[in-house]
Amino acid sequence: MSEERSLNFIEHIIEEDLKQGYSKSDLCFRFPPEPNGYLHIGHASSICLNFGLGLKYQAPVNLRFDDTNPSKEEQEFVDAIKADISWLGFNWANECYASDYFQQLYDWAVEMITEGKAYVDSQSSETIANQKGTPNSPGVESPFRNRPIAESLALFQKMKEGKVPEGQHVLRAKIDMASPNMLMRDPVMYRVMHKHHHRTGTDWKIFPMYDWTHGESDYLEQVSHSFCTLEFLPHRELYDWFLDQVYDPKKLRPKQREFARRNLSHTVVSKRKLLKLVQDKVVKGWDDPRMPTISGLRRRGYTPNSIRNFADSIGVGKRENLIDVSHLEFCAREDLNQKAPRVMVVLDPVKLVITNYPVGKTEWLEAENNPEDENAGYRKVPFSKELYIERDDFMEEANRKFFRLSLGKEVRLKNAYIIQGERLVKDEEGNILEIHCTYDADSKSGSGTEASLRKVKGTLHWVSVKEALSVEVRMYDRLFTEPSPDTHKEKDFMEFINPNSLEVITGYAEPSLEGAAPGDHFQFQRLGYFVVDSDSTAGHKVFNRTVPLRDSWAKISEE
Repeated sequence: MSEERSLNFIEHIIEEDLKQGYSKSDLCFRFPPEPNGYLHIGHASSICLNFGLGLKYQAPVNLRFDDTNPSKEEQEFVDAIKADISWLGFNWANECYASDYFQQLYDWAVEMITEGKAYVDSQSSETIANQKGTPNSPGVESPFRNRPIAESLALFQKMKEGKVPEGQHVLRAKIDMASPNMLMRDPVMYRVMHKHHHRTGTDWKIFPMYDWTHGESDYLEQVSHSFCTLEFLPHRELYDWFLDQVYDPKKLRPKQREFARRNLSHTVVSKRKLLKLVQDKVVKGWDDPRMPTISGLRRRGYTPNSIRNFADSIGVGKRENLIDVSHLEFCAREDLNQKAPRVMVVLDPVKLVITNYPVGKTEWLEAENNPEDENAGYRKVPFSKELYIERDDFMEEANRKFFRLSLGKEVRLKNAYIIQGERLVKDEEGNILEIHCTYDADSKSGSGTEASLRKVKGTLHWVSVKEALSVEVRMYDRLFTEPSPDTHKEKDFMEFINPNSLEVITGYAEPSLEGAAPGDHFQFQRLGYFVVDSDSTAGHKVFNRTVPLRDSWAKISEE
């Protein structure tokens, strides 16, 4: 019996709260994305954490969109985020929006002005920033800090009504301009924005800042634990201060706690940098299979289970670290190995002619769909006199360590017969056009004959020329050559773009793939895992390589 996984530090926090008086019915979690872009692999870890806690404790998990910046947010991103979370296999209890709370947030802000805890500042953002001071020196109080309450209330009303231009006024909390935590030095709560909002239209002309919105939204939803990444640790003091202004002891008080990011090697996840990749046409869109977005990973062929297993395996911690992308690739292989049907596809073909095989004959041989799944069954594949094999599966002058086909040497064709190389047909430049061989008619796989049980060291995949299906194959690789492309001080991350991150080739597949639909996964035997791309049509199949069968970068990193 395997030992139960030990609790991570976040689960310890929850368990301690349950001992200190929380009941399981008090527990509520949330995932709060801003709809200003597509979710990426970093978000996937947070999704798996929060929804995983919901499953573990049978507690609700809200999906709350932090939609407080209409200049960057769009319904397109809302829809994409919902699709990504559903695809990962999670269900949210309530679909919420920060904009649901605009009126309540405004009312609370008016109360704070009335109580002398907030004021309208009429300075520019640059001036306010300069007055904040430094971590080692106190800030300077705004000349509007003690503005009469009635004047601030009147100006705040004008801001709300859109009667002042953007940038003329902001609402600031009155806290402490000498606080060691610079976020506590009279933070901005509201700014004027004359922008169309994807949900509220033009109803609002003022929009709340993140720090004012987030904790109060948690409170309104009665979220028990608000888990953020480590960069929000300095914000916790402000989170609590804002809660102090509205907290009713009869209600549950949310608590913010922080965990470290898990960064992924050979990629970037900054929305600004991902946008640059799209705008500069380095990639073909947000769902390009080289992108670390969930939509890109999905199109690449990663399964929900592989991403969830990846997130669970790296866990949560208190220190940031760099996770090698090979671990994510391992999770994909491990999952796809269990469920992907095996098929034969030749990507760099050379013709193999079996000279003693009957002309015009086609056999339909039985092939196992997936040896890892006893219920996967079998399929029929055509075998004939002329086949395609991989060009690098033949070597004219082979050494003793080469166990594939060469002249005078025997190998087995998978699910078929043992063959022996006999001679070559070349063009005038010496390029191999055809490999001629003979086959042992008694060596058919699974026939039970003595010849079929004969051991040979090499086994090759193949495709019958006559029935071969021409397919487009997109060989994707890592987008960056450098493990940490965005941490170099001397070089821009764009300098580390891998020029070989995509190679498009024509391959030849067994005819069973003619009915493959977008999203179907396969193992191309001896080559890797592939998925049918959404660009596919009935007459033109397109396959994306998800991952090779083995980590091809491991050897490079060792050299």
